[in-house]
This record gives sequence, C-alpha cells and structure tokens, in this order.
Amino acid sequence: MDAKTNLKAKLPSRHVTEGPARAPHRSYYYAMGLTTQQIHQPFVGVASCWNEAAPCNIALMRQAQAVKKGVAAGGGTPREFCTITVTDGIAMGHAGMRSSLPSREAIADSVELTMRGHSYDALVGIAGCDKSLPGMMMAMVRLNVPSIFIYGGSILPGTFKGKPVTVQDVFEAVGKHSVGAMSDEDLHGLEQVACPSAGACGAQFTANTMATVSEAIGLALPYSAGAPAPYEIRDAFCMTAGEQIMDLVLANLRPRDIVTRKALENAAATVAASGGSTNAALHLPAIAHECGIDFTLFDVAEIFKKTPYIADLKPGGRYVAKDMFEVGGIPLLMKTLLDHGFLHGDCMTVTGRTIAENLKSVKWNPDQDVVYPANKPITVTGGVVGLKGNIAPDGAIVKVAGMDVLKFTGPARCFDGEEACFEAVKNRTYKDGDVLVIRYEGPRGGPGMREMLSTTAALYGQGTGGKVALITDGRFSGASRGFCVGHVGPEAAIGGPIALLKDGDMITIDAVNGTIDVALSDAEFAARKKEWKPRETDAGSGYLWKYAQQVGPALNGAVTHPGGSHETTCYADI
Repeated sequence: MDAKTNLKAKLPSRHVTEGPARAPHRSYYYAMGLTTQQIHQPFVGVASCWNEAAPCNIALMRQAQAVKKGVAAGGGTPREFCTITVTDGIAMGHAGMRSSLPSREAIADSVELTMRGHSYDALVGIAGCDKSLPGMMMAMVRLNVPSIFIYGGSILPGTFKGKPVTVQDVFEAVGKHSVGAMSDEDLHGLEQVACPSAGACGAQFTANTMATVSEAIGLALPYSAGAPAPYEIRDAFCMTAGEQIMDLVLANLRPRDIVTRKALENAAATVAASGGSTNAALHLPAIAHECGIDFTLFDVAEIFKKTPYIADLKPGGRYVAKDMFEVGGIPLLMKTLLDHGFLHGDCMTVTGRTIAENLKSVKWNPDQDVVYPANKPITVTGGVVGLKGNIAPDGAIVKVAGMDVLKFTGPARCFDGEEACFEAVKNRTYKDGDVLVIRYEGPRGGPGMREMLSTTAALYGQGTGGKVALITDGRFSGASRGFCVGHVGPEAAIGGPIALLKDGDMITIDAVNGTIDVALSDAEFAARKKEWKPRETDAGSGYLWKYAQQVGPALNGAVTHPGGSHETTCYADI
C-alpha cells in the first residue's frame, strides 16, 4: 500500500489531493465519504457508456461496480463516471444516424475532459455499442495514463420458429415485408424475440469487431471481450481488470507502450480474419491518430489483403460471438493467426506480457467449426477488402466475407442521400444489375457519415442482395452484406468523383484486384467538375455544424483534431 501511496508524487492526482493548498479539494472528497487513506491513493477513473438507449449499454453500470471493487482491492480509489452513447440500432435509417460517428469524438472528448478536470491517474473504460468502443480506446491512448478496456459483452441470439435470429434478421425482414414475403404477424413476432437479453448485437457487426480489436491491440484482458453480457463471468473479468489497473500504475505501463504500429497491424488482421465490420477501417486510423502514428485506410487494407478469413461468423457466416467464446474465444482466433505468421507476437498487452506470452497456453480446439485453422481458411483473402480507382482516389472499403461473386459491373443509379435510395428500394423502382450510388453522406456532407443498413437489409429481404451493388461516401453497418462499398473518398461534399457520377455511367467493382472505376475519361470528369456546385447541409448550428467544420476525410479515420503527433505535453505527464 505504501508503494502505491508514494506514487502520488508522480501522478496527476497529486494536483488535487496533496499539500496544504489542496485542503479545499480534499474537503469535497470527505463530503463523498472517502477516508484519508483513500484520498491519498491513486485515483482510477471508471468510465462507462451506460444508458437506457438500448440493450448494448444497459448492463454497463453493473459491470462498473465490479471494476470498482477490483480497484479498491488493488489499493486504488475508483471514481465512477458515465459518458454518452448513440446506439446505431436505434439511430439507423433516419436522421438520428448522423449523430452516430460524431458520438465517437464526443465520447473520447468527454472522457478526456473528465480525466483532465479531476486529475485521475488511470482509466478503466467500459463500452457496449459500436462507436463507444473506439471512442473509449481513443481516449485511452490520447490521455496515455495506464488504461484497460472492457467490452460490455454481446447479446444472446433469439429464436424464431425454431431458428436462431439476430437484429440483422429483423432489418432484412422489413425488406421481405415490403414485397409481401412476410406477414404483419410474423414481422411483429420476430421483432419481439430477436433480442432476448442485454448486450450488443451478437454477430460480427461493428461492436463485436471492435471488441475483437480490443484484445488483439492489447488494451483488453484475454477472453474478456468474448463473454456475452448476461454471463456472470463478465463480473469476474471486470473485477480482475480493476485489480490489474493498479499493477499497470505501479509499472507505469501506458497505452502508447501497447498501441504501436505492430499492434495496429494485429488489430487489422483479426478484423480481416473474423470477417469484421468495414467500420474498423475508420476506427483503427483514428486510434492510431491519437498516438501520433500514421496508419490510414490504405495501411489497413494492406493487412486485410494478406490475412485469411477464418471465423465463420454472421453476417456472412453461420455463428455469433457467443459461439466463438464458447469454443475458445478471441484467443483461439489469435492463436492460429500467430502460429501461421499473421500476428506480431512481441507486442505488449495490459497483462504486462506480450501477445505470444498470453497465447502460449492456448490449445487449438479441433472439436469446433467456428474458427478454421489459418492455414486452412474459409477464403485466402481477408473478409474485408480495400479498393481504389477513379471513383475513389482516396480509397474505399468492401466486406466480402460470405460473398461468392467478387466482381460487379453495372450502370449507376444516383441518389443524393440515403432516404431517396431507400424509397427506390422500398418501391422496387431499381433494376437488377444496377449500381446504386448514395452520396452526400460522408463525414462532412452528411454531416456524420451515416450507415446504410436499412437500405442494404431491405435489398436482401427483397432477394436482390446479390443482384445489385451499392456504393457510398457514407458507411455500412457491420450487419450489412452484399456488394456494398463504403467510405468512398474524397466524399461528394468536397467535390470528390462520386459527386460527378450520373445515371447510366458504367461502374466496375473488382474486389479481387482491389479496384473501383467508372468508364469515364479524365476530360469528361474535368468537364463535369466545372459544372458541379457544393450543396448546403441542414446542419446550420449545434454539434453537427461544429463536427462538419472540423472533421477530416475517412482515409485518415474522420478525425477532428491534429492528434498525438502535434502534442507538446501528454496529459499523463502533467
């Protein structure tokens, strides 16, 4: 205990607890019931994204209490606080989705401000839904105080007419219903049973993708990101994380010691191997940016290109996160990648040991078919592919996990905004073979870079998911499937080539060779550019206006500040 107490001389919290001048500050802590001993111990921020917006977040406050017990047992003083979450399943398909990606920045910013304002010494962050995971990890590497990430856990699958279902099935059911392939009664029955517990969406959508990243990048304890939210073992992981954070404080092991370029490559490899969400190609560059590491969409795509797809997870496969956890979890996935040369084993983690050391005792489980050996993959190409071409000089991304056809050519059908395209899909006014183009949905043009799950799911529900392609400067949900190309850059709002497309232009997407092109000459592009005029958004004030002024391109993670490379003083060193 003395060793931990003596740390105060070097920790940020000395500014609020030590010396005669801080008597007023200490009086506040006595008012909250702290003892003298607790006041002079290291302060650990326990941040959660708890709210009542959706099942993803509803169990986080309970888990925070277990973390606090662990911190106290380890000789620290926990200080709990909450930040926001915008839950994509609720925000999807309407203007609320414009708040989703910006919420990532708000989460990182609010955690930073709380930690800075109260001079906390370490951070345990608990997150449940899509953008809250990268937002919390961004705050950790930005602050660079000892930190551990905890995923709130995935939801359990539902059962409908004897078959397992997820929220993806409900979104696709909307498409079936629109063409008379599902009755009102069945739609109502499905929506009542698809989400039977607390937890984030159960398949390898964005939340579980970024949870996988948290272990692979070294910020989460092994196995902790795989356990479903209702499982009691989650409290044990949380208690252990609270105890372990005090060891990290003693060792002064910080996030930027862990999140290196090699660690980012490990994270990208696990995304590709698990058939994860294309959103990882946005979030990994953003996390890297906080560290001052240049790691763009193209760097992510390079890792995707050479990593095999080995986890048979929905939406492209058969299983959900619960299934992978029960056959060996994320460590099983990482072990086979490491054994076959697809991971850097020398990267440090929050255990105080390297990836290779953490995985040393992991044995391959031959009695399962959720995860394939990395030398006998489902497909040699990773589950996510980067694209580049005259439509997307700054790149684009497509999820190919579970797809049979990897090339598509067809005429453009252009829509300025998702609503217009969704109406065309709902009313079945598109044709098989079309390439649906949704533009002015980028980070600045939306603003907010919305996801397009309502549209892609409706296409699948209508039975045309493999018969049309869709490209956008916006994003796709991790639950989207089919030939869906997102993150097209430069975005339409700044005059990118996607803004210049017209109905009938022939577009070719080649996920084998990584290209996306339209059959137009440079001269035709130049002539159209002269006629193009910027569009006004309806965000004339408030947070979305501020976001649009600050946000950068998807290529670099759609970030809003200069990042770690421009730092003069790191918070952890104040």
